[in-house]
Amino acid sequence: MQQAETDILIAGGGMVGAALAVALKNTGLRIEVIEAVPPRSAGQPSYDDRSTALAWTSRRILETMGVWQQLASQAGPIEQVHVSQKGRLGITRLTAAEENLPALGYVVPNRALGQALMEALAGIPSITLTTPAKVMSVEHDANEVFAEIERDGARQRLRARLLVVADGARSSLRESLGIGVRHWDYAQTAIVCNVSTELSHGNTAYERFTREGPMALLPLDAERMTLVLVEANARAAEVLALDDEDFISHVQARFGDRLGRITRTGRRASYPLALITAEQQRAGRALILGNAAHSLHPIAGQGFNLSLRDVAVLAEVIAANADDPGRGGALDEYIAWRRRDQRNVAAFTDILNRLFGIPFETVAHARGLGLLAMDLLPGLRREFSRHAMGRAGRLPKLARGLQP
Repeated sequence: MQQAETDILIAGGGMVGAALAVALKNTGLRIEVIEAVPPRSAGQPSYDDRSTALAWTSRRILETMGVWQQLASQAGPIEQVHVSQKGRLGITRLTAAEENLPALGYVVPNRALGQALMEALAGIPSITLTTPAKVMSVEHDANEVFAEIERDGARQRLRARLLVVADGARSSLRESLGIGVRHWDYAQTAIVCNVSTELSHGNTAYERFTREGPMALLPLDAERMTLVLVEANARAAEVLALDDEDFISHVQARFGDRLGRITRTGRRASYPLALITAEQQRAGRALILGNAAHSLHPIAGQGFNLSLRDVAVLAEVIAANADDPGRGGALDEYIAWRRRDQRNVAAFTDILNRLFGIPFETVAHARGLGLLAMDLLPGLRREFSRHAMGRAGRLPKLARGLQP
């Protein structure tokens, strides 16, 4: 079997794996990215018709990486976030003006983000993207990782000093490395599509909590918004089967008339919701990243933003240890740096979904008072915004406009 050699092997060329490769472009390290599904394929989940809400810090990271410049024209700015619960007292508004920023975040089509990352990869001589291909098995010792790669029916053995596993929430490599997961099934399904409304969204993102589950409407462009509608599994198939007119009526009843009538809806996609966290993020010279490390509820749109902060920190740690990027001490430094943010965000999204799902009247009133208090207390509101935008804690160089 033919054997090749690289410094870093990234298993998974979706948005997280590709972002890490681009973030490492100035390290001089040889990087091989292995992806099972080509980026422009209809089956590529990282580059589908869905959109991603990027926090302000994520925009800064992508900008420093040289990727944002390709995205800016397709990014819908979020200048205000409006949080409410249906039929209850209490509304909170977060504004970019209060943070002295042009936007709290941006909504970007996944296809645009994927294309920008792929174009960036193509321009870096030290990076090789191999697709369609799959990492079939891995072995590692104290000094190296050995991976067996399959492409077009042929197999190749690849030797690297670090393996980064970024092949998604259902990672087969994570399992083969003996890393277990903590899994909580929310018994919910997210239904995602684009909609148009009678009134202008005014660059406002809406997070709405209802008895049936949370929902969000995010400004995508001047004409469209991205809808994320969470339904109980028992109801999801029925909602997905509705014709456009009935689906619009269903969404309208949940959201209300703040934006007038919903006039049009696009093609719907759906995916099950669960909280999945890896029991450990390192096995020797292998590191778990992205959804393979933590897959979160979409409430508050934190998943990809958390992973992008992981990418920025990992790139910085690797750059500081470029002589041996898979050294245990370096990987442990990354894990220690990221532990608090990862735990806090996972707990926040989990608790928020559970809290607003409790139907009792007294709890509903308490939630409303909490939203009202946040709206009335600027200090509390700004602290919440700081965490939601990824500006809290120790920030990596890429988030501060510096190369790692």
